[in-house]
Amino acid sequence: MKVLIGGYTKKTSKGIYELPITGAANDARLGKAENIISVGGPTYFRKDGNLIFTVNNAGDKGGISVFQLSDQGANEVDHYLTLGSSPAYVGINRTKKLIYTANYHTAVLSVFRYNDSGKLDLVDTITHKAETLGPRPEQVDGPHPHFFDETPAGNLVSCDLGNDTVDFYRLENDQLKHIAQYKCETGFGTRHIVFSKDGNYFYVVGELSSQINVVKFNEDTWDFENIATYKTIPADFTDHNGAAALYISQDGKYVYTSNRGHNSIAVFKVNDDHTLSLVQRVSTFGDFPRDFNWDKDQRYVVVANQNTDNATLYTRNAGTGSLTPIQKEISVPEGTRVLFTK
Repeated sequence: MKVLIGGYTKKTSKGIYELPITGAANDARLGKAENIISVGGPTYFRKDGNLIFTVNNAGDKGGISVFQLSDQGANEVDHYLTLGSSPAYVGINRTKKLIYTANYHTAVLSVFRYNDSGKLDLVDTITHKAETLGPRPEQVDGPHPHFFDETPAGNLVSCDLGNDTVDFYRLENDQLKHIAQYKCETGFGTRHIVFSKDGNYFYVVGELSSQINVVKFNEDTWDFENIATYKTIPADFTDHNGAAALYISQDGKYVYTSNRGHNSIAVFKVNDDHTLSLVQRVSTFGDFPRDFNWDKDQRYVVVANQNTDNATLYTRNAGTGSLTPIQKEISVPEGTRVLFTK
């Protein structure tokens, strides 16, 4: 088992790094980070077999690149770059062979189709408009979609930090059609979303508010009901914080989010009525944890601390949801994306 970590390439990072995991249970350890893909600013990426679909910041152009991994190394097989900034998020449907990207700076959502060799074809794009911009400095300059991926029913969903909205789309005849919108509180700073196992609720995290909203919804009628809101940080924490990554366990029993500023992962239990109860806030032992992730069995969690160039390894208790740190100060530069692989 290995972990891939990528991020910014503003200081010493050269792209995407691979870290092997040796040992088991509490004796598991991450090994030395090795640069396996040289690419500019791979702040988010996905994997399908031996294909890596990654954000690429190439000077005055930005977009995505596709790399094929082999025993001989990584080979770029395709890219789609345009003038301007690169996307902030990459989503994937491996069955339909579709890639989804959200560009925070240009407000463009894109859908790509890819073949077995990784060649890309642009299917459609749509640009968010300044409809309900929030009052915070990060919002007043325009819409900022930070997430674009699929819903349980196979529709598409985006989170817009600038507009404080969750927008739903349908891909019909290779065209994106807007079908519904959920409006978060003003200044919420919508960033990422996950769905309950039954598909009737979603949990959306606000980067700017450091909150999680629990929302009941119907993917046929598009009715929404906000049933609860929770802070991701302690009530007495007054320094700057930006909530970031959001994940839900495979069994649907626990929700996790990272706090950049408080520098923690907040763990919540999902109650029978889909409300949340705080389990713990555990330190990331570094600064600015933008992303974390787990292995396929969700026994281990790795978080990357962007500003301190380090990662932390935890074991996860499936019964309680809690995380226990077992290795700290793992050296890896400018990490913003974590992905486990075989």
